[in-house]
Amino acid sequence: MPTLLSAVVRVIVTRPASEAHAWCRDIEAAGHSTWGLPLIELRAAREVRALEAARARIQAFDAVMFVSPSAVHFFCGSASGARGGPLVWRSDAPRALVTGPGSFSALQQCGVPATLIDMPDASSAQFDSEALWQAVHRRIQPGYRVLIVRGHTAGEVDSREGTGRDWFADQVLQAGGHVERVLSYERWAPQWSAATKQQVELASRDGSVWVFSSSEAIRNLQVCGAGMRWDEARAVVTHPRIATAARHAGFGVVREARPVLAALLASIESLR
Repeated sequence: MPTLLSAVVRVIVTRPASEAHAWCRDIEAAGHSTWGLPLIELRAAREVRALEAARARIQAFDAVMFVSPSAVHFFCGSASGARGGPLVWRSDAPRALVTGPGSFSALQQCGVPATLIDMPDASSAQFDSEALWQAVHRRIQPGYRVLIVRGHTAGEVDSREGTGRDWFADQVLQAGGHVERVLSYERWAPQWSAATKQQVELASRDGSVWVFSSSEAIRNLQVCGAGMRWDEARAVVTHPRIATAARHAGFGVVREARPVLAALLASIESLR
Protein backbone atom coordinates (compact mmCIF):
# COMPACT_ATOMS: atom_id res chain seq x y z
CA MET A 1 0.00 0.00 0.00
CA PRO A 2 1.13 3.62 -0.54
CA THR A 3 2.89 5.44 2.22
CA LEU A 4 1.12 8.28 4.03
CA LEU A 5 1.27 11.65 2.33
CA SER A 6 2.98 14.66 3.84
CA ALA A 7 1.05 17.78 4.80
CA VAL A 8 1.57 19.23 1.32
CA VAL A 9 -0.03 16.99 -1.28
CA ARG A 10 0.93 17.04 -4.95
CA VAL A 11 -2.30 17.03 -6.93
CA ILE A 12 -2.40 16.00 -10.58
CA VAL A 13 -5.21 17.86 -12.37
CA THR A 14 -6.23 15.97 -15.50
CA ARG A 15 -8.86 18.33 -16.91
CA PRO A 16 -8.37 19.82 -20.40
CA ALA A 17 -5.87 22.67 -20.41
CA SER A 18 -8.54 25.35 -20.84
CA GLU A 19 -10.33 24.13 -17.68
CA ALA A 20 -7.39 23.07 -15.52
CA HIS A 21 -5.96 26.50 -14.70
CA ALA A 22 -8.68 27.52 -12.23
CA TRP A 23 -8.54 24.18 -10.41
CA CYS A 24 -4.72 24.34 -10.13
CA ARG A 25 -4.90 27.93 -8.90
CA ASP A 26 -7.46 27.14 -6.20
CA ILE A 27 -5.73 23.95 -5.05
CA GLU A 28 -2.39 25.74 -4.81
CA ALA A 29 -4.04 28.56 -2.84
CA ALA A 30 -5.03 25.89 -0.29
CA GLY A 31 -1.37 25.03 0.19
CA HIS A 32 -0.82 22.07 -2.14
CA SER A 33 1.35 21.71 -5.22
CA THR A 34 -0.20 20.83 -8.58
CA TRP A 35 0.74 19.34 -11.91
CA GLY A 36 -1.56 20.14 -14.81
CA LEU A 37 -1.59 17.00 -16.98
CA PRO A 38 -4.44 17.33 -19.49
CA LEU A 39 -5.63 13.85 -20.47
CA ILE A 40 -8.06 15.19 -23.07
CA GLU A 41 -7.13 17.62 -25.83
CA LEU A 42 -9.99 19.77 -27.12
CA ARG A 43 -10.42 21.04 -30.68
CA ALA A 44 -13.23 22.87 -32.45
CA ALA A 45 -15.66 20.58 -34.27
CA ARG A 46 -14.79 20.05 -37.91
CA GLU A 47 -18.46 20.22 -38.93
CA VAL A 48 -18.55 24.01 -38.78
CA ARG A 49 -21.61 24.32 -41.00
CA ALA A 50 -23.82 22.38 -38.61
CA LEU A 51 -22.55 24.49 -35.73
CA GLU A 52 -23.17 27.73 -37.61
CA ALA A 53 -26.69 26.58 -38.50
CA ALA A 54 -27.48 25.81 -34.86
CA ARG A 55 -26.15 29.17 -33.72
CA ALA A 56 -28.21 30.94 -36.38
CA ARG A 57 -31.37 29.11 -35.27
CA ILE A 58 -30.89 29.50 -31.54
CA GLN A 59 -34.14 31.47 -31.16
CA ALA A 60 -36.02 28.41 -32.46
CA PHE A 61 -35.31 26.56 -29.20
CA ASP A 62 -36.81 26.89 -25.77
CA ALA A 63 -33.62 25.73 -24.06
CA VAL A 64 -30.03 24.87 -24.89
CA MET A 65 -28.31 22.21 -22.77
CA PHE A 66 -24.51 22.40 -22.55
CA VAL A 67 -22.83 19.19 -21.45
CA SER A 68 -19.63 20.84 -20.19
CA PRO A 69 -17.72 24.13 -19.94
CA SER A 70 -16.01 23.15 -23.18
CA ALA A 71 -19.38 22.86 -24.92
CA VAL A 72 -20.11 26.42 -23.82
CA HIS A 73 -16.70 27.69 -24.90
CA PHE A 74 -16.79 26.19 -28.37
CA PHE A 75 -20.45 27.03 -29.03
CA CYS A 76 -20.59 30.57 -27.68
CA GLY A 77 -17.00 31.74 -28.01
CA SER A 78 -14.78 32.73 -30.89
CA ALA A 79 -12.92 29.39 -30.57
CA SER A 80 -15.85 27.65 -32.28
CA GLY A 81 -14.52 28.54 -35.71
CA ALA A 82 -18.00 29.66 -36.71
CA ARG A 83 -18.42 32.87 -38.64
CA GLY A 84 -19.60 35.93 -36.78
CA GLY A 85 -17.39 35.65 -33.72
CA PRO A 86 -18.72 35.15 -30.18
CA LEU A 87 -22.43 34.47 -29.88
CA VAL A 88 -24.45 37.29 -28.35
CA TRP A 89 -27.03 35.86 -25.91
CA ARG A 90 -29.98 38.21 -26.08
CA SER A 91 -32.42 38.78 -23.25
CA ASP A 92 -35.12 36.89 -25.17
CA ALA A 93 -32.77 33.97 -25.92
CA PRO A 94 -33.67 30.42 -24.82
CA ARG A 95 -32.79 29.21 -21.36
CA ALA A 96 -29.34 27.70 -20.88
CA LEU A 97 -29.20 24.37 -19.05
CA VAL A 98 -26.01 23.13 -17.37
CA THR A 99 -25.16 20.34 -14.97
CA GLY A 100 -22.69 22.15 -12.73
CA PRO A 101 -20.95 25.33 -11.57
CA GLY A 102 -18.12 25.08 -14.10
CA SER A 103 -20.49 25.36 -17.05
CA PHE A 104 -22.49 28.03 -15.20
CA SER A 105 -19.34 30.12 -14.85
CA ALA A 106 -18.41 29.55 -18.51
CA LEU A 107 -21.82 30.84 -19.61
CA GLN A 108 -21.47 33.96 -17.50
CA GLN A 109 -18.05 34.58 -19.03
CA CYS A 110 -19.76 34.43 -22.43
CA GLY A 111 -22.25 37.07 -21.36
CA VAL A 112 -25.25 34.87 -20.57
CA PRO A 113 -27.29 36.44 -17.72
CA ALA A 114 -27.55 34.26 -14.62
CA THR A 115 -31.33 34.71 -14.73
CA LEU A 116 -31.41 32.66 -17.95
CA ILE A 117 -29.32 29.75 -16.61
CA ASP A 118 -30.74 26.62 -14.95
CA MET A 119 -28.57 24.15 -13.04
CA PRO A 120 -28.98 21.70 -10.16
CA ASP A 121 -29.35 23.15 -6.70
CA ALA A 122 -26.01 24.02 -5.13
CA SER A 123 -26.67 21.49 -2.37
CA SER A 124 -27.27 18.60 -4.78
CA ALA A 125 -25.37 15.44 -4.00
CA GLN A 126 -24.28 15.26 -7.65
CA PHE A 127 -23.97 17.69 -10.51
CA ASP A 128 -25.14 15.59 -13.44
CA SER A 129 -27.95 15.15 -15.96
CA GLU A 130 -30.18 13.45 -13.41
CA ALA A 131 -29.88 16.38 -10.99
CA LEU A 132 -30.46 18.86 -13.83
CA TRP A 133 -33.64 17.04 -14.82
CA GLN A 134 -34.95 17.39 -11.29
CA ALA A 135 -34.35 21.13 -11.52
CA VAL A 136 -36.10 21.71 -14.87
CA HIS A 137 -38.51 18.83 -15.52
CA ARG A 138 -41.61 20.81 -14.61
CA ARG A 139 -40.86 23.20 -17.45
CA ILE A 140 -40.64 20.48 -20.09
CA GLN A 141 -44.04 20.29 -21.78
CA PRO A 142 -45.20 18.75 -25.08
CA GLY A 143 -43.58 20.69 -27.90
CA TYR A 144 -40.72 22.03 -25.75
CA ARG A 145 -37.62 22.31 -27.96
CA VAL A 146 -34.17 21.51 -26.57
CA LEU A 147 -30.81 21.78 -28.32
CA ILE A 148 -28.04 19.68 -26.75
CA VAL A 149 -24.54 21.05 -27.36
CA ARG A 150 -21.97 18.31 -26.91
CA GLY A 151 -18.55 17.00 -27.78
CA HIS A 152 -17.35 13.91 -29.59
CA THR A 153 -14.36 11.62 -29.17
CA ALA A 154 -12.37 11.74 -32.41
CA GLY A 155 -12.22 8.43 -34.24
CA GLU A 156 -14.99 6.78 -32.24
CA VAL A 157 -18.62 5.97 -32.94
CA ASP A 158 -20.88 7.67 -30.42
CA SER A 159 -22.32 5.32 -27.83
CA ARG A 160 -25.42 5.98 -25.76
CA GLU A 161 -24.29 3.68 -22.98
CA GLY A 162 -23.82 5.57 -19.73
CA THR A 163 -24.06 9.04 -21.24
CA GLY A 164 -26.01 11.49 -19.13
CA ARG A 165 -26.85 13.76 -22.04
CA ASP A 166 -28.72 10.95 -23.81
CA TRP A 167 -30.55 10.02 -20.62
CA PHE A 168 -31.61 13.67 -20.36
CA ALA A 169 -32.71 13.68 -24.00
CA ASP A 170 -34.82 10.58 -23.38
CA GLN A 171 -36.60 12.34 -20.51
CA VAL A 172 -37.38 15.32 -22.74
CA LEU A 173 -38.77 13.04 -25.45
CA GLN A 174 -40.87 11.08 -22.97
CA ALA A 175 -42.35 14.38 -21.77
CA GLY A 176 -43.39 15.21 -25.34
CA GLY A 177 -40.52 17.56 -26.12
CA HIS A 178 -38.23 17.71 -29.14
CA VAL A 179 -34.45 17.27 -29.09
CA GLU A 180 -31.74 18.28 -31.52
CA ARG A 181 -28.00 17.79 -31.04
CA VAL A 182 -24.97 19.63 -32.36
CA LEU A 183 -21.23 19.07 -31.93
CA SER A 184 -19.22 22.07 -30.80
CA TYR A 185 -15.91 20.36 -30.10
CA GLU A 186 -13.90 17.16 -30.44
CA ARG A 187 -11.92 15.30 -27.79
CA TRP A 188 -8.51 13.87 -28.62
CA ALA A 189 -6.11 11.77 -26.60
CA PRO A 190 -2.86 13.56 -25.70
CA GLN A 191 0.49 12.74 -27.27
CA TRP A 192 3.20 12.18 -24.67
CA SER A 193 6.94 12.58 -25.00
CA ALA A 194 9.27 10.03 -23.46
CA ALA A 195 9.97 12.48 -20.63
CA THR A 196 6.27 12.85 -19.86
CA LYS A 197 5.79 9.08 -19.78
CA GLN A 198 8.65 8.82 -17.30
CA GLN A 199 7.07 11.51 -15.09
CA VAL A 200 3.69 9.79 -15.21
CA GLU A 201 5.18 6.43 -14.32
CA LEU A 202 6.83 8.01 -11.27
CA ALA A 203 3.57 9.76 -10.32
CA SER A 204 1.78 6.42 -10.34
CA ARG A 205 3.66 5.42 -7.17
CA ASP A 206 4.99 8.56 -5.47
CA GLY A 207 1.92 9.44 -3.39
CA SER A 208 0.47 12.07 -5.73
CA VAL A 209 -3.30 12.44 -5.79
CA TRP A 210 -4.89 12.20 -9.23
CA VAL A 211 -8.08 14.24 -9.77
CA PHE A 212 -10.46 13.03 -12.48
CA SER A 213 -13.63 14.71 -13.70
CA SER A 214 -14.07 12.43 -16.73
CA SER A 215 -14.08 8.68 -17.33
CA GLU A 216 -12.58 9.35 -20.76
CA ALA A 217 -9.53 10.92 -19.11
CA ILE A 218 -8.95 7.66 -17.27
CA ARG A 219 -9.28 5.67 -20.50
CA ASN A 220 -6.73 7.95 -22.17
CA LEU A 221 -4.39 7.52 -19.22
CA GLN A 222 -4.57 3.76 -19.64
CA VAL A 223 -3.81 4.03 -23.36
CA CYS A 224 -1.00 6.58 -23.08
CA GLY A 225 0.44 4.81 -20.04
CA ALA A 226 0.01 1.28 -21.34
CA GLY A 227 1.74 -1.21 -19.09
CA MET A 228 1.83 1.07 -16.04
CA ARG A 229 0.43 -0.13 -12.73
CA TRP A 230 -1.97 1.98 -10.66
CA ASP A 231 -2.39 -0.13 -7.52
CA GLU A 232 -0.19 2.30 -5.54
CA ALA A 233 -1.97 5.36 -6.94
CA ARG A 234 -4.82 7.28 -5.33
CA ALA A 235 -7.55 9.25 -7.04
CA VAL A 236 -10.26 11.77 -6.25
CA VAL A 237 -13.14 11.65 -8.72
CA THR A 238 -16.22 13.81 -9.19
CA HIS A 239 -18.89 11.22 -9.99
CA PRO A 240 -19.71 7.58 -9.16
CA ARG A 241 -19.35 6.59 -12.83
CA ILE A 242 -15.82 7.99 -12.83
CA ALA A 243 -15.10 6.14 -9.59
CA THR A 244 -16.06 2.89 -11.30
CA ALA A 245 -13.69 3.66 -14.20
CA ALA A 246 -10.84 4.45 -11.79
CA ARG A 247 -11.33 1.20 -9.89
CA HIS A 248 -11.45 -0.77 -13.14
CA ALA A 249 -8.19 0.93 -14.17
CA GLY A 250 -6.64 -0.45 -10.99
CA PHE A 251 -6.30 2.64 -8.76
CA GLY A 252 -5.54 1.48 -5.25
CA VAL A 253 -7.55 4.19 -3.48
CA VAL A 254 -10.53 6.07 -4.95
CA ARG A 255 -12.43 8.86 -3.21
CA GLU A 256 -15.56 10.57 -4.53
CA ALA A 257 -16.18 14.31 -4.16
CA ARG A 258 -18.60 16.85 -5.52
CA PRO A 259 -16.88 19.06 -8.17
CA VAL A 260 -16.65 22.09 -5.89
CA LEU A 261 -13.46 23.31 -4.27
CA ALA A 262 -14.34 22.61 -0.63
CA ALA A 263 -15.37 19.02 -1.35
CA LEU A 264 -12.35 18.35 -3.56
CA LEU A 265 -9.96 19.70 -0.95
CA ALA A 266 -11.59 17.67 1.81
CA SER A 267 -11.13 14.48 -0.22
CA ILE A 268 -7.57 15.36 -1.21
CA GLU A 269 -6.62 16.12 2.37
CA SER A 270 -8.26 12.94 3.64
CA LEU A 271 -5.52 11.06 1.79
CA ARG A 272 -2.66 12.49 3.84
